[in-house]
Amino acid sequence: MDPEFGVGTAPQKGRRAWRTTLLLAYQSLGVVYGDLSISPLYVYKSTFAEDITHSETNQEIFGALSFVFWTLTLVPLLKYATIVLRADDSGEGGTFALYSLICRHANVSLLPNRQVADEELSTYRLERPREAAGRSGLLRAWLEKHTRLHTALLVMVMIGTCMVIGDGVLTPAISVFSAVSGLELSLSKDQHEYAVIPITCAILVFLFALQHYGTHRVGFLFAPIILAWLLCMSAIGLYNIVRWNPQIYQALNPVYMIRFLRKTKKSGWMSLGGILLCMTEAMFADLGHFSYSAIQLAFTSLVYPSLILGYMGQAAYLSQHHNLDASYQIGFYIAVPECVRWPVLVLAILASVVGSQAIISGTFSIINQSQSLSCFPRVKVVHTSDKVHGQIYIPEVNWILMILCVAVTVGFRNTKHMGNASGLAVITVMLVTTCLMPLVIMLCWDRSPWLALAFFLFFGSIEALYFSASLIKFLDGAWVPILLALILLAVMFVWHHTTIRKYEYDMHNKVTLEWLLALGDKLGMVRVPGIGLVYTDLTSGVPANFSRFVTNLPAFHRVLVFVCVKSVPVPHVLPAERYLVGRVGPPGHRSYRCIVRYGYRDVHQDVDSFETELVESLATFIKLDALFRCSDAAGDQQRDSSYYERENALTVIGSNPLRRHLALGYDDSHSHDDGASSAGSDRVDGIELAAAAPAPAVVKKQVRFAVAPPRSPGVDETVLEELHELCEAREAGTAFILGHSHVKTKPGSSILKRLAVGVGYNFLRRNCRGPDVVLRVPPASLLEVGMVYVL
Repeated sequence: MDPEFGVGTAPQKGRRAWRTTLLLAYQSLGVVYGDLSISPLYVYKSTFAEDITHSETNQEIFGALSFVFWTLTLVPLLKYATIVLRADDSGEGGTFALYSLICRHANVSLLPNRQVADEELSTYRLERPREAAGRSGLLRAWLEKHTRLHTALLVMVMIGTCMVIGDGVLTPAISVFSAVSGLELSLSKDQHEYAVIPITCAILVFLFALQHYGTHRVGFLFAPIILAWLLCMSAIGLYNIVRWNPQIYQALNPVYMIRFLRKTKKSGWMSLGGILLCMTEAMFADLGHFSYSAIQLAFTSLVYPSLILGYMGQAAYLSQHHNLDASYQIGFYIAVPECVRWPVLVLAILASVVGSQAIISGTFSIINQSQSLSCFPRVKVVHTSDKVHGQIYIPEVNWILMILCVAVTVGFRNTKHMGNASGLAVITVMLVTTCLMPLVIMLCWDRSPWLALAFFLFFGSIEALYFSASLIKFLDGAWVPILLALILLAVMFVWHHTTIRKYEYDMHNKVTLEWLLALGDKLGMVRVPGIGLVYTDLTSGVPANFSRFVTNLPAFHRVLVFVCVKSVPVPHVLPAERYLVGRVGPPGHRSYRCIVRYGYRDVHQDVDSFETELVESLATFIKLDALFRCSDAAGDQQRDSSYYERENALTVIGSNPLRRHLALGYDDSHSHDDGASSAGSDRVDGIELAAAAPAPAVVKKQVRFAVAPPRSPGVDETVLEELHELCEAREAGTAFILGHSHVKTKPGSSILKRLAVGVGYNFLRRNCRGPDVVLRVPPASLLEVGMVYVL
């Protein structure tokens, strides 16, 4: 092989790609398919729980098997593995990924501090230009015109999120309970109640107690456990088919579904609430760390065949055993040979723990995403692994989930009610996905509206059938996810609505740049040593909390930085594109603006690395700003004190900042509502922004940037002075200035508004984490400024 000519390169790359795909497919078993793989433990038991009986004609069990087979084939295999998995957002899946895709292709986002500069992010990918004409043009214009549709779209996403959180309560309970229920064959009914419930609760408490350690230490065991479980279930299924009923494959004929519904009538329709438990949204929601091809390969080659064999084996056994107590003995373990029942019990419990862990981790992830989009109260997010991105732990959510899981287990005590509750949560999330996918098909993929309509009608009708069967069991357990969803939806909507109103209040009450520049001329105003980081949600202007601060304490820091930490509708923002840095006022004022951008799956940095990278970004900006000002001055020597207002340049600083310099026009007619951006420039209120890449990470806290000697040729004395002042200010210390808000309603507001904003929001604000915890601000460096918002 001659490397110069690349002989054999393509086959080698192909083999490496397949090797990587196989490895990812193997690893996805423990993360993506944990809860789906253990569904045979409780599907038949939930289906035959008092609604229908298992008669000697076998029409009930054959019909249930036919429903399970076609449900698995049409929904997980056809809908998700073939179509929905392609609608990933830069490798991320789930409800928020679909919402992010839609918001990027149509202006329907309710996030207030959007900027055109965000669209220059490398992860801000569009399937096609937003302005491109096509089939999606009319739909995009219609969505953007009606603002109520923006709210309806967000509420739909919130409903899906609430049900995912509800599933995080219900799936661990039913999974572990069903696995431990294998003890029932060795115990009497009375002993079963007093043994299975305590063991289930103990396993759940142990599972949640270990969450703060993270899963990276034992995560390598997840895939082998699920692989062993799938192979074990397949082997038992084949054994039961061969021994008890080799003709069971005939039950896959959809005719048996019709016979099933004809014979069982309303009871059969209600029993569909148990059959739907064979489906899951996890294969799309957990897409993040795995490729589309890996997840599809794992499902089609192993998970799907194993599940079908497992369900067929149970049906084959039950077709020859009719003298069973449907509410007690119809289940997975009755079809397991006695010689291997105990090993299978242990393996099932381990598999249920792995499946529950995947759901719990997914719940943490979606709450973090909701928080990043201002749709959830502030909670503390702990990154449990330095090596694996995305492994997080939320303490307060973890303990609430544990209490609710134990309460559901103790309160219901049977698979029937747990299955009814879990089924409604699962099918609601699937319906939300089905409603969002037509928008993705038309807006993002630019496919025919008829194709989008066909997708919605075909899969929507299937899921609507299962949804109605689950909803009818409201009093038999389905009320739990509805109650949880209503509470969570109220919390999320109140928090999001009030956050938007607070932002509008800040925009209306922000002070002008002239006011800030005039502060230095006031008698008694002092500039103290150090760096002052003023946190605000505004991307332009001077926030009112800073004016309140200097009014009561006539002093501010020598180096002043207005920091806006914002989320953008992309899963991740590269570190080299995280910072937008610009001046507030002339260079001599030593005031800057820094906009820090995170994706909805990013985890915020610790304060030391953030502070270091921020100062390094400021130093990089100062040097480049001087360079560009010198080049501008060469063409025009007549500059006044406001020459820093360059109207036609946007400097983008990446991993090599001198390589990229974009000169883009400024057009005020395209600015957003907050005036924070324009069609080609992020220059507002005399602030011209530059995307500044942080320097390489450092271990120590010291700032790493070089200040050239004063006599070096070509070095501006003012730049050296500014860099020296920045370095001295950093050594003097950093203060973090945050607003401490209290919200009041205007006189004459409605009772609903007073309850939601005046009572509900303030209660959430007092009882959730403060912004200093979320932003990881050290208490010794924190200055809080009281603010009263009248909304």
